Amino acid sequence: MTNNIRVLVAEDSPTARDLLVAILSAASGLEVIGQASNGVEAVEMTRRLRPDVITMDIQMPGLDGFEATKRIMSEMPTPIVIISSLDVTSIKVSLEALQAGALAVLPKPLGPGAPTYEQSARYVAATVRSMSQVKLVRRWGDAPPYRTPLPVTAPSQAPSGGGPWLAAAQPTRIVAIAASTGGPAALRKLFGALPADFAVPIVFVQHIALGFAEGFARWLDESSPLRVKVAVAGEPLRPGTAYLAPDDQHIGVSERSTVVLSGAAQVGGFRPSASFLFDSVARRFGSSTMAVILTGMGRDGVDGLMEVKAVGGTVIAQDEASSDIFGMPAAAIAAGVADMVLPLDLIAPRLRQVVTDRGRPSP
Repeated sequence: MTNNIRVLVAEDSPTARDLLVAILSAASGLEVIGQASNGVEAVEMTRRLRPDVITMDIQMPGLDGFEATKRIMSEMPTPIVIISSLDVTSIKVSLEALQAGALAVLPKPLGPGAPTYEQSARYVAATVRSMSQVKLVRRWGDAPPYRTPLPVTAPSQAPSGGGPWLAAAQPTRIVAIAASTGGPAALRKLFGALPADFAVPIVFVQHIALGFAEGFARWLDESSPLRVKVAVAGEPLRPGTAYLAPDDQHIGVSERSTVVLSGAAQVGGFRPSASFLFDSVARRFGSSTMAVILTGMGRDGVDGLMEVKAVGGTVIAQDEASSDIFGMPAAAIAAGVADMVLPLDLIAPRLRQVVTDRGRPSP
């Protein structure tokens, strides 16, 4: 008996399916235990085989990958990695699949003759291996009861207006946000709850596969009162706008409150990096910074949040109950840099409260 990670591959194209099976079978510690050619088979085989992780195509006959993901997550939650082509339509559908409960979205790897084959094959195998370790709960139907949001450090003064809020030391002039696994759905919900006239700019990092940034920004923009766009170097930061780090570039801010993009080395294995963003915003806006760390694996962002705390800024961490992956928020809490631990549903009200209570920021 082996301790291999048991993988179910759902893909309607025999060629693509054979390629994925070959990649996963060749990877250490992975074992393909089933192959489904459509969504109906994927659901049935998940019930019968109980895989540790599933790779899921989107466009399949009978029941597509989006609906199959929703059904699996409602009946027998299992880590799902969407493996999709990179045309614009697939980007939109893949982001919808993340909202349905998938943990990651990857481009379909090219065949062995492609120059990038070895790199993409390793990335597919590594992602499947990592996602298999995620512990999931059923997330459909009635929402789970959230814990009362509690400050995790003692406030320096009693919060005004009642409730377990910490008062910001200075008027908030910018919001910086970082997310990884589970982030697309969390950001969509968060941005959807903020008004179009939100009085400060938002700059954010989302760890996502190359080629998805433009489609991801459009997807968020279509579902949010805010304007959401991929950031352009040198553009001024404006209220009511959320600026996404582009593919493979760090994002920060300048002394003139404009966007700074950088191709500098990865930070902690990431480019864009949450720590790069938080550090840059802390240096420019000091105690007027509001930083938010959302669902995601690993600890990216913690070092930058230490800089936010050092200059008197405020840090919100998403709580465990509402996080798909309680990695990045947990690391921030463990490091002692989180002022508040809030369920996702209460982060937008907190941001609205800070901005409304303190008026529009001065230039």
